[in-house]
Amino acid sequence: MSCTLFDSLQLMSKKEYKISVLSGDGIGPEVMAEALRVIDKISTRSDVEFVLDHQLVGGIAIDETSSPLPDETLRSCENSDAILFGSVGGPKWESLPPDSQPERGALLPLRKHFGLFANLRPSICFPSLTNASPIRPDLVEGGFDVLCVRELTGGIYFGEPKEIKEQGGEKVAIDTMVYKESEIERIAAVAFDAAMGRNKHVTSIDKANVLRNGILWRDTVEKVASKYPEVNLEHLYVDNAAMQLIRRPREFDVVLAPNLFGDILSDEMAMIAGSLGMLASSSLGESLGDGLYFGMYEPSGGSAPDIAGQGIANPCAQILSASLMLRYSLGLIESADAIDLAIRKTIDAGYRTGDIFTGEEGTQRVNTTQMGDAILSHL
Repeated sequence: MSCTLFDSLQLMSKKEYKISVLSGDGIGPEVMAEALRVIDKISTRSDVEFVLDHQLVGGIAIDETSSPLPDETLRSCENSDAILFGSVGGPKWESLPPDSQPERGALLPLRKHFGLFANLRPSICFPSLTNASPIRPDLVEGGFDVLCVRELTGGIYFGEPKEIKEQGGEKVAIDTMVYKESEIERIAAVAFDAAMGRNKHVTSIDKANVLRNGILWRDTVEKVASKYPEVNLEHLYVDNAAMQLIRRPREFDVVLAPNLFGDILSDEMAMIAGSLGMLASSSLGESLGDGLYFGMYEPSGGSAPDIAGQGIANPCAQILSASLMLRYSLGLIESADAIDLAIRKTIDAGYRTGDIFTGEEGTQRVNTTQMGDAILSHL
């Protein structure tokens, strides 16, 4: 087909965004394919062009380059406007030394290299999906929308010393939990800023009754809260928070948590919502201005090697991760809203992959590609 002058001018006027696409392992490539179909449709209907740079990461990168994060992959990310990440890991690589395994050898270095200190994980249970939640129906009636803001580059995952050594004739493992006041201030500001655009309620998680880190966390969050008089602040110890999220999930708005606690609670929130396959996440660095951040966007679930290659994985989390990328790194708010709405319409229309299929009347079980087709039809 020949290209008209109008088509040529339109292509020339499109704004380009470079995206590093790291599909990874397991179901990563399967769900990533559906997300890329969606952003391709966004491109054909708008004045933007997405330049996709596919690179290896995780287990497949180990197999082909001996490194879970090859230099070429890192350079691609450095030269991109955002990173769209799939998933990494699986039993095949679990026998490797810890720092050489896909998760620790790729995810943690990426977060550290780009200073991705703020992890935002929306836990949304659509009203039409409450039957998929494992908790009592009356507790989730009408659905809920909770945002977990997790500190991502500090705490016990990165503190030093970190070692396993011989002491007194036996092995001793040491992990150190360290937080600076400045690290707590910046993640708290992200949470309070987010709350200002939501229901203006922040629940801060700590263990101040036994941890010095918790005392500093609570004091610093209180200081940041004084700059946001419109936002209501609530403190919960992490063990109580784990219980209250099940008991009253609809009463939460923004949950602010240190690295370790946020890691655990955000997975709990995902399961309360019905399935990890529905939940996206964004890992953001320092602000670029105008409400934009360089970030890495990935599903909240893992590589699910038990269903990889079967074409039955839920692509919604990967597609919603692409939506977060458009929103937070590229500033394409209308396009992000359109994707979110298309997924809600698809769910409301009764389309279900296996992880969210309960046999409810008016629903139909579909595979990965069919779910992608349905979302595209509603976009």
